[in-house]
Amino acid sequence: MGLHTIRDRGTLKAAVIGAGAFGRHHASKYRGIDGVELIAVADPCPEVRKTSLANHGVHAVADWRDLLGKVDLVSVCSPAVTHAAIVRAFLNAGANVLVEKPIATSVEEADALIALARSAGRVLTVGHQERFVFAGTGLLDSREVPLDISCWRMGPWTGRSADVSVVLDLMIHDLDVILSMVPSAVRAVEAVGVPVLSSSVDIANARLRFANGCIANLTASRVSLKRERKMRIFQPDAYLAVDYGERRVRICRREPGADGQAALVLEDREVVEADALETEIDAFVRAVRGRAAPLVSGWDGLRALEVAHVIRESLATEVRAAQVARAG
Repeated sequence: MGLHTIRDRGTLKAAVIGAGAFGRHHASKYRGIDGVELIAVADPCPEVRKTSLANHGVHAVADWRDLLGKVDLVSVCSPAVTHAAIVRAFLNAGANVLVEKPIATSVEEADALIALARSAGRVLTVGHQERFVFAGTGLLDSREVPLDISCWRMGPWTGRSADVSVVLDLMIHDLDVILSMVPSAVRAVEAVGVPVLSSSVDIANARLRFANGCIANLTASRVSLKRERKMRIFQPDAYLAVDYGERRVRICRREPGADGQAALVLEDREVVEADALETEIDAFVRAVRGRAAPLVSGWDGLRALEVAHVIRESLATEVRAAQVARAG
């Protein structure tokens, strides 16, 4: 019998690894869930540990290894390059894991983590929080397969996640949402991008062509002057515009008119106001309890990572071509 089934009758012990800008929010959410006890946070920074102790009143440790074998579930919110090692260790120690995106920094690592979680009978879910935000639009329930999708995800420089490119930092959010809507394999990728304030690519544009004919254009920037989160979707019978910032969906749909001729019907829909992180963590706990499957599985995280790596390879090819052209 799996740990999550046994623990359905008792209190789940939770921990957060990486209690900085994002991890501290995970800690707060765990404290508000019935049947879950946040017992510790782990972070190498003394000031972060001091703040965590003051804000959450729980044990704070410098080394996450001190928590192995002591928790039932854990959020891994550390830098992306550390994800694979930490997730692997906690799965081996019997814990269920929610790892913030990306699931890992290599496809091979992600694949191994999924296999480990399966063999250990543990829940592994990936923190693609935007999937929960997008679910609030009601569009994930649509049976229509998009013909064309455009996404813009931009914001000012914060210095956070500078250890990876903007593709793994921001664009991967929209990759996950798009892949959840388009049930088809990616057949071709073209991408361009440049580093601006970090040694990695900070602004990028990618064009994906799926086997079913759908085209997706994605733009991501972490060096823009303002924050912008938008998506445009063309379906066979409708055009949909999603504005995450204004929490609004505008739908222009073709419907039969009274005279038998086609007519365009405009609908404005508000995105359901919800705390996406709270919903995400609640879904994780429900999965651990055996009450529901995780909305974003390890396999979902792997698929988004695979496409992200193809985009990164395309970017690298473009950068090398530009360097050769300048040298010539």
